[in-house]
Amino acid sequence: MQIMLTRHGEVEGISPPRFRGRMELALTERGQRQAGALGLALAEQCKPAAIYTSPMQRYRDTGAAIATACGLSAQVQAGIDDFDYGEWQWKTHEEARTQFPRDFALWKQTPQWMRFPGGESLQAVALRTADALRQLLTRHAHDTVVLVAHDSVNRVILLQALDLPLSAYWRIEQSPCCINELELSAGGHVGIARINDTSHLRGVA
Repeated sequence: MQIMLTRHGEVEGISPPRFRGRMELALTERGQRQAGALGLALAEQCKPAAIYTSPMQRYRDTGAAIATACGLSAQVQAGIDDFDYGEWQWKTHEEARTQFPRDFALWKQTPQWMRFPGGESLQAVALRTADALRQLLTRHAHDTVVLVAHDSVNRVILLQALDLPLSAYWRIEQSPCCINELELSAGGHVGIARINDTSHLRGVA
């Protein structure tokens, strides 16, 4: 099985950064162009059997651009929704640092020990994404699938694939509309061909 793991296109709140979480956001015009370029790249690089997205608009819109390029329809996959940031949702990083200085420092230094007030922990994200991947493995044991998810979700999936602890969360970068390529063999071996590839976005203004 091959998983082409990607992130949605640019939305408001990426720069300057906010804790976007479960906030419904549309792709910016640049994000739409990024999604279009991503779709064309995936159509050229692989022949996916299915495209799965988070239920939120920015993922569905990115998935729709990929589906158009690949001649498929995108489906919503449970378990890969964005991080639930609870009381921090839509706060800027500076607002969170000022209002929750201890928790903000914990998130930046030892994220594996952080649970967002009224929200999730990294362990909770790891459990639900692992369940989602198990479902995909059952359905597509010998297929290529595209998975459109979020920065945090992608990081957690990649940490599990690399057999790294959740404390390594900040070591992985995920840019809008990047491509991560995972290959799962019948014997259970997981290979990662690339991480955070954005070469297909060159020239996207």
